[in-house]
Amino acid sequence: MPNPTFRTKVKAAINAISTFLIKNCFSDANQGEKVSKVVKGGSSGTDTELKGRSDAELVVFVKNLTSFEDQLKRWGDEKWPDSLALNFKLSSPELQQEVVFDVLLADDFLDGVSTDGRPKPDIYKSLIQKCTSLGLEGEFSTCFSELQRNFVKDRPPKLKNLIRLVKHWYQLCKEKLRKPLPPQYALELLTVYAWEQGSGVTEFNTAQGFRTVLELVTKYTELRIYWTKYYDFQDQDIANWLHRQLTRASPVILDPADPTRNVAGSNPVGWWLLAVEAVAWLDYSCVKNLDKSQVCSWAVSPQVPVPPQQCWDDCSVGLMCPPFPPSSGEREPEFVPSVSIAAPAQKAPETRNVLLCCRP
Repeated sequence: MPNPTFRTKVKAAINAISTFLIKNCFSDANQGEKVSKVVKGGSSGTDTELKGRSDAELVVFVKNLTSFEDQLKRWGDEKWPDSLALNFKLSSPELQQEVVFDVLLADDFLDGVSTDGRPKPDIYKSLIQKCTSLGLEGEFSTCFSELQRNFVKDRPPKLKNLIRLVKHWYQLCKEKLRKPLPPQYALELLTVYAWEQGSGVTEFNTAQGFRTVLELVTKYTELRIYWTKYYDFQDQDIANWLHRQLTRASPVILDPADPTRNVAGSNPVGWWLLAVEAVAWLDYSCVKNLDKSQVCSWAVSPQVPVPPQQCWDDCSVGLMCPPFPPSSGEREPEFVPSVSIAAPAQKAPETRNVLLCCRP
């Protein structure tokens, strides 16, 4: 975990920056633009920072941003051709810690909606319609950053420590492979899912949780995960969209706050590389008992059951998606002599065999 003194300084800096942004952003605007709030996201917002390295997102929510989109685009083209975000870094050489900040703009169309409750279905229906017509699926996820933060922020401290462990493993893989990998956020959500389905308690065996996440990574071609905290299948239009999303090729990990965003991304080669590393790590001592036997992983399915699609009045045939049986509890460790992970179709045919059994 980061140094407590550094965390305190970062928190004070964030408060000062947020106050400045609220008071000064769009102060000379003449089209009604106004900053309604600044939300802290990223690892700093969810309290899952790593020691020595962390990231923070400051999302500036602006009312009536729609009328400012053209000007904003011109501003981005002229000042920052590669990004609309303002980036800066706070560091402490004596503590060897740093935080990288991204400042983003977002439309505050969730204004007045309780972040602990569910947004109205009309919000998601409008989002789906806009993303479909513009071909911008997931491009408006910043507008849901407060919901995304709250989804993780209030989790048990030990789960946050497991998330930190998985993020540390991800960074080690990234430094070793030096190739594009799946988004780190996908691994964070995968960790939350593993804990929800396999444990759900505040105190648990960290090695079990870590092993479960590694095993899920090796099953990336089967991943189909979503949550119904903020949206579900009750509305016809949203249900049709969810069925469309969840019948796409795996891996699919839907953003819990934005149904148009597949957090797993579209990088099967990156998932394959990460899966190969996960197989190797399954034989490491950190996921074994003191007697060198394998720690039992939680019994977690890589797929969440999908309810059958209803036959609405305006359709002739309903698409039936067979549900997958839920699983819970622990299972006994199985002796698996080897696991073969074939490279994705985009690469030349290749198979790697890595022993999972204990070495003699």
